[in-house]
Amino acid sequence: MAAEVMLMNEIEAKAASMAIDLNIDFNSIQLPRGEDCGIVSDDEDVYHDDQLEFDSGFGNVIVVDNLPVVPREKFEKLEGVIRKIYSQIGVIKEDGLWMPVDPETKKTLGYCFIEYNTPQEAELAKEKTNGYKLDRAHIFAVNMFDDFDKYMRVPDEWAPPEINPYTPGENLQKWLTDEKARDQFVIRAGTDTEVLWNDARQSKTELVYKRSYWTESFVQWSPLGTYLATVHRQGAAVWGGANTFNRLMRYAHPQVKLIDFSPGEKFLVTYSSHEPSNPHDANRVVINIFDVRTGKVMRDFKGSADEFTIGGAGGVAGVSWPVFRWGGGKEDKYFAKLGKNMISVYETETFSLIDKKSLKVENVVDFSWSPTDPILALFVPELGGGNQPARVSLVQIPSKVELRQKNLFSVSDCKMYWQSNGEYLAVKADRYTKTKKSTYTGFELFRIKERDIPIEVLELDNKNDKIIAFAWEPKGHRFAVIHGDNPRPDISFYSMKSSHNLGRVSKLTTLKGKQANALFWSPGGRFIVLAGLKGFNGQLEFFNVDELETMATAEHFMATDIEWDPTGRYVATAVTSVHEMENGFNIWSFHGKLLYRILKDHFFQFLWRPRPPSFLSAEKEEEILKYLKKYSKKYDAEDQDVSMLLSEQDREKRRMLKEEWEKWISEWRRASEEEKLERQKLRDGEASDEEEEYEAKEVEVEEILDFSEEVLFEE
Repeated sequence: MAAEVMLMNEIEAKAASMAIDLNIDFNSIQLPRGEDCGIVSDDEDVYHDDQLEFDSGFGNVIVVDNLPVVPREKFEKLEGVIRKIYSQIGVIKEDGLWMPVDPETKKTLGYCFIEYNTPQEAELAKEKTNGYKLDRAHIFAVNMFDDFDKYMRVPDEWAPPEINPYTPGENLQKWLTDEKARDQFVIRAGTDTEVLWNDARQSKTELVYKRSYWTESFVQWSPLGTYLATVHRQGAAVWGGANTFNRLMRYAHPQVKLIDFSPGEKFLVTYSSHEPSNPHDANRVVINIFDVRTGKVMRDFKGSADEFTIGGAGGVAGVSWPVFRWGGGKEDKYFAKLGKNMISVYETETFSLIDKKSLKVENVVDFSWSPTDPILALFVPELGGGNQPARVSLVQIPSKVELRQKNLFSVSDCKMYWQSNGEYLAVKADRYTKTKKSTYTGFELFRIKERDIPIEVLELDNKNDKIIAFAWEPKGHRFAVIHGDNPRPDISFYSMKSSHNLGRVSKLTTLKGKQANALFWSPGGRFIVLAGLKGFNGQLEFFNVDELETMATAEHFMATDIEWDPTGRYVATAVTSVHEMENGFNIWSFHGKLLYRILKDHFFQFLWRPRPPSFLSAEKEEEILKYLKKYSKKYDAEDQDVSMLLSEQDREKRRMLKEEWEKWISEWRRASEEEKLERQKLRDGEASDEEEEYEAKEVEVEEILDFSEEVLFEE
């Protein structure tokens, strides 16, 4: 403190000697609009965000009308009831609930004011409780406090509304018009998040957008690639734009942990889990469903974590994620949740249960939607010690009519796999042997699009083989199975179409003894990566299923993630920070050629940006394939130009290396000339540096290293 006083005294003395007045009212200084003197505030974005949530007006206050009129002795009870209703929606500020009292009668006036922490909570309270029936005589009428000022300014005479000219918004899918037909991906490494172009022709990436501390946990693309979502302590946000990434909308949800988009990107589901005040109670779960474009909460679900854990562990605090599974294809018509002895199916028109009741299914443990149609597949295990068999049922929504049922006997476990077009459903059933001491696996294959939904049974050649992985060919009729024992299981390929198209499943081939434990089909089918992750150290085999031949084998040591780009042209393999060494990603061609490699310390995420479905009809796509050579001429010419450019770049690089080498040689020759006299002295005046001009002679030199003298005495 003394040093600071001395320093200030020196400043004041210096200012006095220069006739400078230090008594300045800094508040009176006004900079020109938009001027920051070259100093950008670190808090500008935070300040702007806070202004949105904590406005200085009355946007966070609601007025609740049609309350009971009660005397003072019942005042506390009524206040407790109101506080209980409205504190479930948001946090009411301290002294934030006020019920006016008539000074003459000492009774309440039938309305109250409630002040929340944020305008978002107040808006939600208005939406949820306007029309709430407290009893037969009291139905709440809820308004925003700010609305009263708006109502007071309504003119006495009607005037036609002012029509604003249409201003088009940004094209959020402009990235799809890239002239080079490139794809984007997002990566997270350290504190940085980057969106990059995959410029495979140039064997490098090109930066689109980069931001530090963009998210507090993870990022996620929306299913059609329109938005990039980030997660923060106060909620989630989505970003997008024509040429960069601007924040498009925020979704207030404190302590959000997980998010999930509906398939058509219309809705965003957010999840949080809150520790209870009593350690013996379960965590409190809050799930909100937002309209993506408006940010409005369409429906919320609250309860203990136990209410959301049915159907397997996962997610956070044992909750299976996603809690709500979307059905009905890209139209986002339905979503459903598994409950105890029931499946609750909601429709998004009103966000209420279909027929106002859940689908009752005794002991149901799992369900899944068809990717394209409003059809539920559900699994019920055995009951009564095997007296009632397990079953898989297909149920049409919204009619809840059962389309097909298959009983399964002696089943210990079951998993369901839909083909991406919804044409087939594979049910993997693990069954007990007669002795009940071991299990074996078979498949029940449903042909969904055919009349009466026929079912075929498929057993492996060795039915005791353990199933390690299963995967359908996207948009195709084939599937692959890894089966057998590690470290070298077998991989079999099957087709739902026989050679004579008789509608029978047939085996195409079996690959023996492969180091693989995961299957990754190309989005367009035909090609597949047989991968050995984790304990298999990143073994990769690129396989052509049409020709039943291996295109290439490779390795990405310790690879943790593999993902095809949405066009099926490239494959990304990554080593995330699960391993401390060699973090980063590789980009491969579809046939297994390594194109380039990027190393990144503390590498967390790699995600390709999804593409929306093509607008081309199936007939148009077939026509393009038929005349592919005609269309490909343009791109062949472009490829040739790129190859020539790369060749020119290679030549330029070699020229620069040659010049650098010649410069280095020149420098050494100059140094040699400068040291010539010194070398001549060392050679006793001989001038030549050529070794062959000298005769090597061996000269023996004796040198006394030590001398000592010792006197010995005779005894």
